[in-house]
Parts: sequence; C-alpha cells; structure tokens
Amino acid sequence: MSTRPGAADGTPDTLLVTLTGKDRPGVTSSVFAALTAVGVEVVDVEQIILRGRLILGVLVTAPRDWKKVAHAVEETAAGLGMQVEIERGTGDNRSRAAGRSHVTVIGSPLKAGHMAAVAGRIADTGGNIDRIERMARYPVTAIDLHVSGADPDHLRALLATEASAQGIDIAVQPATLLRRGVRLIVMDVDSTLIQGEVIEMLAAHAGHEAEVAAVTEAAMRGELDFEESLRRRVRLLAGLDAGALDRVYDDIVVTPGARTMVRTLRRLGYRFAIVSGGFSQITDRLAVDLGIHFSRANELEVVDGRITGEIVGDVVDRAGKARALREFAAEVGVPIEATIAIGDGANDLDMLNAAGLGVAYNARKIVQEAADTTVNVPYLDSILYLLGISREEIEAADAAAGIVTPAPPV
Repeated sequence: MSTRPGAADGTPDTLLVTLTGKDRPGVTSSVFAALTAVGVEVVDVEQIILRGRLILGVLVTAPRDWKKVAHAVEETAAGLGMQVEIERGTGDNRSRAAGRSHVTVIGSPLKAGHMAAVAGRIADTGGNIDRIERMARYPVTAIDLHVSGADPDHLRALLATEASAQGIDIAVQPATLLRRGVRLIVMDVDSTLIQGEVIEMLAAHAGHEAEVAAVTEAAMRGELDFEESLRRRVRLLAGLDAGALDRVYDDIVVTPGARTMVRTLRRLGYRFAIVSGGFSQITDRLAVDLGIHFSRANELEVVDGRITGEIVGDVVDRAGKARALREFAAEVGVPIEATIAIGDGANDLDMLNAAGLGVAYNARKIVQEAADTTVNVPYLDSILYLLGISREEIEAADAAAGIVTPAPPV
C-alpha cells in the first residue's frame, strides 16, 4: 500500500511538470532521466511541438521530499536552456467526461475567427475541448478537436449551423472504436468521384446537352422523380454511336484527391463501392481503374452498335442506392454503422441516411441539410481527416511506396 502523503481519501499528491522551449533531440529523454533519478511514477504525459517550440507536460507522483524532484527538473531544464513550471496538487488527471466526440474543422483558409466560433459553440453545449491536433495544413487546413461532456447529436446540430454561417466544414463523430475499424465506403460517381455528369457528356455528342443538363439539375435538387427524369434523358441519346461511351470515358476527370483517398484507405483494409444513377459501361471501367471493389449502375441498352435510348433492367434510383449499400455491407461483413456514404444529389439521400456516416460532398442544399456532415472543399481526400488520418501520415505511406508528393507551399 502506498505511504505517500495525499488527500484524506488516500489519493496521492502529484506534481505537474511543464517544460517549454526550443525543441531538439534528447529533450524528452533528459527530463525522464531526471525523473528516474528521483524515483517517481509517471501518471500522465502530453507533448506537442509548434514551430519548433516544445511543450511537455508530465504528471508524476510526489514523494515526501517533493522539492528534490523540483530541483532535479529545474537543473535539467536550465541545462537545456528551457523554462519549467512545477505545480503541486492532489490526484490523477481528471477522467474525460461522457459524450466524447471528434470535431473536425476544415477551412481554406481557416481563420482565427472560425476557431473562436467553433470553440464558443462547444462551450455553449457544456462541452470541453480536451485536445487539439492538426490533421493537414495544405491544400486545406484541417484541425481535429477531442471534445467531452457534450451530446454528439446536439453538438452536430449546433455546429452544422455554425459551419454554414462561417463558410467552413465541420464534422462531428462519436469517439468510438468504429472510427478505427475496417469500414466500407460507398460513393456516388457523377459530380462526386468524378467531375461533371456522364449523361450530359454523352448528350453533348447527341446534340442535346443543354436539355439534358436542365433535367439533371432539377433531378439532383429533388424536384423530379429520378427514374422518370433518367428515362427522359436517356431517350434523347437514342441512335448515338456506342463508341461515344469510349470517348466520354477518355474525357472523364477524376475528382482531385480521389485516388489518394482510395489508395490510402485500401492500405488500411477498407473496402470501396460506387453506386451510380449513371451507366455501368462507364462505372465498371472506373472501378477497375481506381481499385474499387464493387460497382452498381444502370445499363444502357446497345443494339447493333447504337444506344437505343432505353435502360436494361431496373433503374438504380434513390432507394436502389441505399439497397446497394446494405447489400455491399452484408457481403463485406461490416455493420451498417461502419459504413460511410458520400454523395451530392437528392437521389443520394437514402444512401446517406442509411450509412453510419453520411457525407454531403459539394452537395445541393437539400443534401447538405440532411447529411451527417458536409465537405465543400474540392479535394475528396479531405474525407481522410474525418477518419483521424493526417496529411503527414498519407505522405509518409506514399513515400514508402515510391509515390512522390508535390512539396507544400512555403
């Protein structure tokens, strides 16, 4: 049984040692060597480095002659040219309260006023920010806040309003094991995984681009039934040479960051699926190109080398997308709670609502209001920051695989 002095309930005295100064190799080891010499036990440790400045906090048990600890640490700090503060108290570091969440803030740029607003709303809920760490500094700034003491659902609703007012992205996720587990990501294709709409690109070859684009936009806003709108648009492709599908595929521009996201998460065992209201003649090839495991889309009917203007089989509509997500999850063997859906249009809403995390990516207003979180920066790999993966980790993994990353701006 411990014989250290402490509170009446037997809680031992502790010392909080806080060291600050210019970082260099050996600082942390020197401090712990000094603490070893005076025979204390480590209770908690936190360390961060900002622009070469180190802040090290060590909570240790206090022996009867606690001033001996102070003298040893002060002598070490002086030799390192650093400042030290020692505070005596009672007990362990407090346990984090219930209602733990990760709040990820993404901005381009991310201003001090943005962070002040976010911190203010967290305080309004009674929540406490326990830890802050940077996930990326370019091409966007992403900051992850560890929050406790606030209901995640209430926090998400409050911060969604603040994100809209500030023009930044904020994601709130409960701090559970699911954030670290193997997951399934299901993505929309047009205007999500790729830039633009395939059906409009095909319609340009048929001379009906403007007409098809108008119907597409209305459907994505939820103003038209998706199946009805799709069949109307497909009929305008009747008679088009099927070779246009190859030409359109060659013109597709994959969304910036998409390949990075897939490549990075595949290393961690994630599974990917694309579910599209577009056409399998395009999406199946795209899945192979990007290394995506599952693909589901509509099949254009082609007869004698010509597009007939009809769809083969059932249409992959709003309900069909959600159904595909559930089927893929069952095939992979992951619970629905471990799925992530990413989309931008009204026909993605059921899929986003069915997933454990629904992400509205550069989406229409109706989708942003319904999704769990929104990402409005033009880089799909920003999704990685929501999963606790930093830009430094991504680049290190790429470098190990021989993939060169462009240097960040100075």
